[in-house]
Amino acid sequence: MPFGEVVCGSPGSGKSTYCYGKHQLFTALNRPIAIVNLDPANENIPYPCAIDISSLIRLEDVMNEYGLGPNGGMLYCMEYLEANYDWLEDRLKELDKDDYILFDLPGQVELSTNHPSVKNIIQKLTKSGFRLAAVHLCDAHYVTDASKFVSVLMLSLRAMLHLELPHVNVLSKVDLITQYGDLDFNLDFYTEVQDLSYLENLLNQQSPRYAALNLQICSLIEDFGLVGFETLAVEDKESMLHLTHVIDKATGCVFVPPASVGQPPDTVDASHKPATQRPNTYALMTSAAGAIRGPRSDVRDVQERWIDAREEYDAWEKAQWRKEGQQVQEAAARQKTKIRERNPSAKSAYETKT
Repeated sequence: MPFGEVVCGSPGSGKSTYCYGKHQLFTALNRPIAIVNLDPANENIPYPCAIDISSLIRLEDVMNEYGLGPNGGMLYCMEYLEANYDWLEDRLKELDKDDYILFDLPGQVELSTNHPSVKNIIQKLTKSGFRLAAVHLCDAHYVTDASKFVSVLMLSLRAMLHLELPHVNVLSKVDLITQYGDLDFNLDFYTEVQDLSYLENLLNQQSPRYAALNLQICSLIEDFGLVGFETLAVEDKESMLHLTHVIDKATGCVFVPPASVGQPPDTVDASHKPATQRPNTYALMTSAAGAIRGPRSDVRDVQERWIDAREEYDAWEKAQWRKEGQQVQEAAARQKTKIRERNPSAKSAYETKT
């Protein structure tokens, strides 16, 4: 029962960058991870790729052979992958059973909102035992414009209804949001998708002709009551850790014991099995199902870090990095010259005896 993510989103939302950052984070945490590239047009892959769809089919070859454009060619590639699902299944079986698997989808939004091929592939994966969550990335700069934010809400809602997976919507590149102008409301208004009647006023100011349409769209989103957002700054460790906790909770991976945790007493030895199949008493309801706590768990802290007091936080982080660098250099120098520090407590004990 492998766990994993289906990473989707519009072009430029940061899917490949997120996968690369996730690989770096999991490597540092000693969590096994494998990334599957399902974008046949992605020629510059920044992350180590365990499975690459380009070994099965390439977008450029499809466009040249059938005279299709980029979008039509991409749809053909996904239909070809669906028809040859056994190719993907065979390569997934070659991966380690404890691997956490990321599926990096193409950026064409119709694949995750309308076209059936990706949905059918996901259904086959879940039937074979995969516990997946959809991670839908949206560029955070859309929240600086009311009409763009409504478009993102509609896109996210459509993806949630189409993919039928535990779903985590993410405002990516939140560390760059100040470059696109001031927010009309606090950040929590956008992440929690609060009362959209306030948004209607802004929309009506921009386009009073479509006031009735704006009202119906906002009412539709509120009637479903499904859309909400997490925030992400890929280069911020705390932001990546918080999002990882949210996704682990959505997939159920939070209940899987780490390798260092032993089995409960009087249970059958399952040390040879994957972590997902071992009996455990780790991460039960009080810890796994409780509220997520951490430096980036409160969106108000995110706003303070990246919007309200970014310069102060940047200066503080640089000072901390400088201090850590000096400590590493001093430790390396002591190791090189084999200088040992005297133990102050041992010294004081010696002086007391004498």
